Amino acid sequence: MGSRQVTSWQDKNITVAGLGVSGISAARALAGLGASVTVVDNGDGDAHRARAAELAAEGITVRLGRLADGGHAGEVLPEGTELVVTSPGWKPDSPLFEAAAKADVDVVGDVEIAWLLRETGQERRAAAGGPRRDPAPWLAVTGTNGKTTTTQMLASILKAAGLRTAAVGNIGTPIIDVVLGEQEYDVLAVELSSYQLHWAPSLRVHSAAVLNLAPDHLDWHGSMQAYAADKGRIYEGNTVACVYNVADPATENLVMEADVEEGCRAIGFTLGAPGPSMLGVVDGILVDRAFVENRQKNAQELAEVADVNPPAPHNIANALAAAALARAFGVEARAVRDGLRDFRPDAHRVAYVDEVASVTYIDDSKATNTHAAEASLAAFEPVVWIAGGLAKGATFDELVQNAAKRLRGAVLIGADRALIADALARHAPEVPVVDLDRTDTGAMLAAVREAAALAEPGDTVLLAPACASMDMFANYNKRGDAFADAVRELAAENAADTA
Repeated sequence: MGSRQVTSWQDKNITVAGLGVSGISAARALAGLGASVTVVDNGDGDAHRARAAELAAEGITVRLGRLADGGHAGEVLPEGTELVVTSPGWKPDSPLFEAAAKADVDVVGDVEIAWLLRETGQERRAAAGGPRRDPAPWLAVTGTNGKTTTTQMLASILKAAGLRTAAVGNIGTPIIDVVLGEQEYDVLAVELSSYQLHWAPSLRVHSAAVLNLAPDHLDWHGSMQAYAADKGRIYEGNTVACVYNVADPATENLVMEADVEEGCRAIGFTLGAPGPSMLGVVDGILVDRAFVENRQKNAQELAEVADVNPPAPHNIANALAAAALARAFGVEARAVRDGLRDFRPDAHRVAYVDEVASVTYIDDSKATNTHAAEASLAAFEPVVWIAGGLAKGATFDELVQNAAKRLRGAVLIGADRALIADALARHAPEVPVVDLDRTDTGAMLAAVREAAALAEPGDTVLLAPACASMDMFANYNKRGDAFADAVRELAAENAADTA
């Protein structure tokens, strides 16, 4: 991957890999700047053809599916390509990128393109009659878990401070569309995945946070070391603050290894009492000892733990990271409190569903890896745990060891449930386990009924699968919806029985 700066897009031959949301956004933006754009994708279904027809009407070439010579469109570098723009999910060892490397052609992602187009966006808005301003600074967030919640919390805090902002990047509107759009922003809250960071060599943000590091997407990155290195790219060139997790030394190591601007500070966040240059918690209060005068002795109250929704430990950590980035941008303490109070988490993230027969049902379908599931399990006790799906190469011994004392029982579903069952047998043999030998979508109702049978009044039934969903569901949202539907059916059955 190179980082040669583009000076003009006019007549530049660009290949866009992927016909998804970010690929279409990049193709349209670059074609609008005068580039000759070809989109390639191995898919050839009805949806692909419909999108291709729309782009073709705009003068963009699209190559789909199998080619006449037997190869696939997404594996062949179009002749004359000068730059490849990839969608985030395409692996670095894809044949298309190997061909680009042989041809000495750079491969970058949509975030890199957005970063390079910031000045262009400002020029467009000025030409439309707006004032000439510098591009909006980026406050960036990454980590194995909590990225979306933290980014949305950050945007809520920035809005409470009266700033024009949006949560963008790996969530919401494609970031290229935001950079080139008509709306003027004071600052952007940017969620970045490891995939996006891998393909963004020029990125240099105002301040950034790495929330945590745990094995994930290793099939894409090839190793934990490579995964961590891509996460660490977010700190490169930071100008004001590199925010790290005191409880996760690997995140601080990434700060120490980063090449930042002179004067940029390392800012820690902790669930304990903070030291100087940290944010933390004291007697139920979120406090700042980083962005205050005489931080050796003074602290600024920011908010109460009760202002965080939900106030689970991992979510308090998310709030502290968001607060640190906002404070790095000069936001007042009052806006941190107000922004956290205004924030409402997305569905399927430690979401309360219902209480049935004095048992609480919580949907954390977004816990698609072991690190996220461990954080979710740590927030409740006792727990009947519903888990399973596609493991993505993960192991479950450490997760089960740490959660064993909290478990009332476990109900396992999905293709790789045996891996979790084996870990439970090794590290929590006293915990009753129900192994549902099925992967159809109706298994969720059976799982909820089995969990209800294991639970006692006062317990929590927690869907925190620690696995991806695609063996049974289109995505984690559909899995969470199935859980919520099953709980509602259980509640109706219970009401009928007690009527």
